[in-house]
Amino acid sequence: MTLKHLPLLAAFPVLLFSCVSSKKFKGLNKKYEELSTSYTGVQRDLQACRDEKAEIDRKRAIYEAEIAGLKAQIEFLKNNNNSALKQLEDLSVISAQQAESIRKSMDNLGMKDAYIQNLQQQMARKDSLNMALVMNLKGAIGNLDDQDINIKVDKGVVFIDISDKLLFKTGSYDITDRASEVLGKVALVLKNQPDIEFMVEGHTDNIPLSGKGVLVDNWDLSVKRATSVVRTLQKKYGLDPAKMAAAGRGEHIPVAANDNADGRSLNRRTRIVILPQLDQFFKLLERK
Repeated sequence: MTLKHLPLLAAFPVLLFSCVSSKKFKGLNKKYEELSTSYTGVQRDLQACRDEKAEIDRKRAIYEAEIAGLKAQIEFLKNNNNSALKQLEDLSVISAQQAESIRKSMDNLGMKDAYIQNLQQQMARKDSLNMALVMNLKGAIGNLDDQDINIKVDKGVVFIDISDKLLFKTGSYDITDRASEVLGKVALVLKNQPDIEFMVEGHTDNIPLSGKGVLVDNWDLSVKRATSVVRTLQKKYGLDPAKMAAAGRGEHIPVAANDNADGRSLNRRTRIVILPQLDQFFKLLERK
């Protein structure tokens, strides 16, 4: 080996190291991009939860202000009535028995005050449970495009809206493989809440169905799509059929105008509505 070959041998390890480092760098860069995308999705979900919590806090503040006003009125009436009772007794305008009857009525005001406080606690508990349910659903579904699925709380009710393009092919009521995977993630959360009851609603745009077949109109299509979702949740994911209901809304409750393609796309959707537990609410309202 001559001296002229020595520079080549010395450069070879450097070239090899440079090649390996480039591959590692590309791999790390790809991993960074994946983590960055995931982080962006988590931040978006976190902001949505913060916005929903802010709305719940705003409503709670309104309720608390109203309750505080009612308490002040009750206290004012109690003080005034006690004073008036004392004056009436001193003047012998009413009998002691009548005064006692009025006092009992005053005690009922105190019971109503306790009832208001209990109602406030139940409302706060319901808001907290709804927020926890929404966060669990978003966590289970992950970073799915917001245009395909939307989870929200409106007037104390949890809604899960799933776009038509995710669930079904045009004019069909057969669940797609991708939709089945998403429904499985929703079912996992709902299954862990055995007391929850929900309704699946099918919605369409206002374009009439073309051709003749099993489906007569959009009413039929919306009902078939709702029952397909319910059937999948029951048979594939084991949800209790007694806790589910299916309904078809057709084209009659649009969320956007049907005079353009974007609006019609928004109207073609399936909605899962977490039903409020009215029996428990009415029990709360029963006079003890």
